[in-house]
Amino acid sequence: MTSTLAETTRTYRERPLDGRTIALGVTGSISAYKAADLASKLRQAGASVEVLMTEAATRFIAPLTFQSLTGQAAIVDMFETEEAEAHVEVARRADAFLIAPATADCLARLAYGGGGDMVTLTALATTAPVVVAPAMDSQMWANAAVEANVAALDERGVEVVGPAEGRLASGRFGAGRLAETPAILGAVRAAIGRREGDLCGRAVIVTAGGTQEPLDPVRYIGNRSSGRMGFSLAAAARDRGARVSLVTGPSQLTTPYGVDRVDVKTVEEMLGALKPLTERCDALLMAAAPADFRPLEASGQKIKKATLNEDDMTLPLTETPDIISTLPGGGVRVAFAAETENLKANATAKLAAKRADFIVANDVTAAGSGFGTETNEVTIFHREGEAERLPLLSKYAVAHAILDRVSARLT
Repeated sequence: MTSTLAETTRTYRERPLDGRTIALGVTGSISAYKAADLASKLRQAGASVEVLMTEAATRFIAPLTFQSLTGQAAIVDMFETEEAEAHVEVARRADAFLIAPATADCLARLAYGGGGDMVTLTALATTAPVVVAPAMDSQMWANAAVEANVAALDERGVEVVGPAEGRLASGRFGAGRLAETPAILGAVRAAIGRREGDLCGRAVIVTAGGTQEPLDPVRYIGNRSSGRMGFSLAAAARDRGARVSLVTGPSQLTTPYGVDRVDVKTVEEMLGALKPLTERCDALLMAAAPADFRPLEASGQKIKKATLNEDDMTLPLTETPDIISTLPGGGVRVAFAAETENLKANATAKLAAKRADFIVANDVTAAGSGFGTETNEVTIFHREGEAERLPLLSKYAVAHAILDRVSARLT
């Protein structure tokens, strides 16, 4: 296989909501102050944010706060001449309409088509995907009428980001707190992706993190993989509309909203989890770093230093199965190679051995490309012989660059 190496000159997606307009509806909940953080995070993600508020919301947080954060005045008064038709224009411009927090009253109006304020009027007028993040006392959230309204919205295609558990304004502990900002933002990104993403309807499997092959109940053979590249791939595939399954080794990273996560520890467990999934998937991205070897025998008890002598200091190892070449099906297959030398030779040899469509290789000794970093500098080798070197990018941008090539092969 011959290979040509070229620097790519593409535009990369560093921010997930670049060029998007998000309408943010804020209703009269004690959680309204958290909407300021949402507005800020939406802006940081690249979105233009237009805020609509109910009169009750202004009792909890000033419209000026949102104007300062978004650069645009919040729309509140239904009867103000300049704002009378503003909600219709916002509804037309929006790529998604997020209502956070949404009170029980707001949920009822949405469910039954009410439009008594700027937030619900905009919901009636928009054709964009609607995401709702309720916040209320746990007893209200458990009320049969509220449950019926949520079910009606769900059936209509509204994405409801259920509240989190915690201490509430009433002093009680239970479900009712506004969901965490990353989950709400993930829901917005997923809703846009399902509407227009190039991977809509596709089943994508991503693996992440390292495995842990036990030596005894305390020790294991593993590696330094953090799982960040795999988790970034899962989030990016979700943002493009895919149904994503994430099979990950031990990791403290938060699961991207809307992604199905399967936790494993060993290579055998990862292989077992992947087999039924790959039989009906469109793409398999093996970003995990499974161990190449495992102890020939694992001790059932902790191995004590005092019991060892020089003859016991050798650790017999055996190879683990190569996951990607063992799995059936899999659609478009992407392998990964973390190298310290001879990157091109090692990567192209693995590409052939693993029968993959692409292999993504990086030098883990290079600045910004090691385990646990937020960035990566990779070269993508194609099975046809082409090789593309990407500049140092965020792992989210690298993920989209990889998925660009996967998407092109699927079409």
